[in-house]
Amino acid sequence: MKLFSETLKTELNNQLKVINHESENKVSCTEQSIKAAIGVLEKLKTHFIKHKFQSKTDEIDFFRNIKPQFAAKLIYFNEIYNIETNKPFDSEKALRKYYKTELGKLAAFFNTNLEFYKYYRTGSTHLDNKYFIRGKYDVKLTLDSFYFQADSRFSTSHDYKVAMILANDMIKIFIEEQLTKLDTPNEILPKEKDTTTNKKWTGSKVALIELIYALHAEGVFNNGTSELKEVANIFEIAFDVDLGQFNRTFLEIRARKSERTKFLNTLKEKLILRMDDADEN
Repeated sequence: MKLFSETLKTELNNQLKVINHESENKVSCTEQSIKAAIGVLEKLKTHFIKHKFQSKTDEIDFFRNIKPQFAAKLIYFNEIYNIETNKPFDSEKALRKYYKTELGKLAAFFNTNLEFYKYYRTGSTHLDNKYFIRGKYDVKLTLDSFYFQADSRFSTSHDYKVAMILANDMIKIFIEEQLTKLDTPNEILPKEKDTTTNKKWTGSKVALIELIYALHAEGVFNNGTSELKEVANIFEIAFDVDLGQFNRTFLEIRARKSERTKFLNTLKEKLILRMDDADEN
């Protein structure tokens, strides 16, 4: 099942890249992305129904870690489609208010499901047999009405809620990016190159983004008052690199199964080795 799901994930990502490359219209792009996500999720369901799990642990893993990744993409694109097709065009002030209202909806979902957020985010497992096994549910554990209408062969009481959490993370980033565009005029934070320095980042962009988030979290820029966007832009200019949608990359870093701070760990190891070498000399 894991191998099949990874193949499907690659298939979906490739489709989304093509759609994003070929369509410049955001609404059209999102509409096509919804269709692609539905198609891949249907393939996953068809394969799943024929699949026999070897243990409850495998079933829990599927509904906690695998299916929600696909469902989250569908939820995300559907919500972005709704947000973009319903947004006002009469004034920038109205648009800003609209996006902030959408952020409020995400906050409301968080507050309503705070206990499950804590359970999921902290990696707790003691209720997995109720949350992620088919046919097991407890109405006292904040069930969504959606569960009682879903296909019981392909749903548990909380796999959809996990998908919502993952989707809301992405939706929040999208909305914050739109607000940043409204709050940051084009002439601010230019990306002119300083030809006198000519220092180019030759490591991976993911590594640089990991470093930037760590430095920003430590508050080393202007006593912690600098915005993350400003810090990222400084690094882009200084090292002649385009970090793109770095917020999305940070989501991928957070989702790592192991070594979430992979680059920082490597930096620490290399520095210790250099110190050890210096001590020996």
